[in-house]
Amino acid sequence: MSHHYSGPDFGFPRGDARLDLTDLYAFPKPGDARKSILIMNVHPSAFVNPPGPTTTEPFAPEGLYEFKIDTDGDAVADIAYRVRFSTSEGGGQTATLRRVVGAQAAGMDDSGQIIVEGAPVSMGPEARVAESGEYRFFAGWRSDPFFFDVPGAKNDLQFTGEDFFADKDVCSIVLEVPNSALVPTRLGLWARTLVGTGDRWVQVDRGALPAQAVFLVGTERDAYLAGEPGDDSRFVAVFAHALEHAGRYAPDEARRVAATLLPEMMSYDPTRPASFPANGRTLTDDAGDAFLAILTNGKVTEDGVEAHNDLLAEFPYLGPPHSVPRRVETSYVTGVDLAVDGGPQ
Repeated sequence: MSHHYSGPDFGFPRGDARLDLTDLYAFPKPGDARKSILIMNVHPSAFVNPPGPTTTEPFAPEGLYEFKIDTDGDAVADIAYRVRFSTSEGGGQTATLRRVVGAQAAGMDDSGQIIVEGAPVSMGPEARVAESGEYRFFAGWRSDPFFFDVPGAKNDLQFTGEDFFADKDVCSIVLEVPNSALVPTRLGLWARTLVGTGDRWVQVDRGALPAQAVFLVGTERDAYLAGEPGDDSRFVAVFAHALEHAGRYAPDEARRVAATLLPEMMSYDPTRPASFPANGRTLTDDAGDAFLAILTNGKVTEDGVEAHNDLLAEFPYLGPPHSVPRRVETSYVTGVDLAVDGGPQ
């Protein structure tokens, strides 16, 4: 199910849908090879157990949302983009984007150089886009681009092609960034969410590749979601055991395959076309099928579900949300060098 519902019993980390990381995407900007698009989706619009809608507030004001970037292959972040959100006022929020490099990028705080400040969060179908220098930024409700037959997966992989996510929404953070700010080489990407507790930050979710959490249960899952890619070798045996059970892998082969899934980072070279799992991930890549093939040792390779047809050809690329929360319009004050496209919802 991608990384949706990474908490226990198809729930959310710490029971908070706003902190649930669902998917990470990275691909060159269409029509401009000098830039890349990074997308972090969080906050599924619907509960699974029990069924029903989640909160209409898009992002947690007490949370921190981060893109993490390893530039030298040691599975430790060298660059981070951090997003904080305001409290809801009249149903609306604003966002602040910061960039941090070096040793601070691997830390747990909300410091960094401000790139965008006071950007309005989109609550309705019209995408409100902020620009600052060579950056573009979007945050708000969007149609969930992930596609997968969840009922079939829960029915012993008996797929019927029913797309659970066809009418679902997520909250998206979309960043257009110059490749010069990423260092144009092969990168390791992941995303994470944190929550402020007292005087410190606590990581509650992280991910880069689809469905990694399915290999883990109980305290192992909690430890994994709270961990760092640089420490992922400790989970190879756990992943291998799950592969032996699900795909009937031989023990040695299970360990070999498990080692290819860890450390959990998405490999991305901005100078090459994106295609999951080799390089980044586009919004139409069938990550669900790729995961099935690994999980089942090639016995099941597809679920019969195709990519969604509501994607946009331009920034922020994700389609408008299916359901628009009702809210009271709020006035926003934006910073210098910040232009906002799109009127009041």
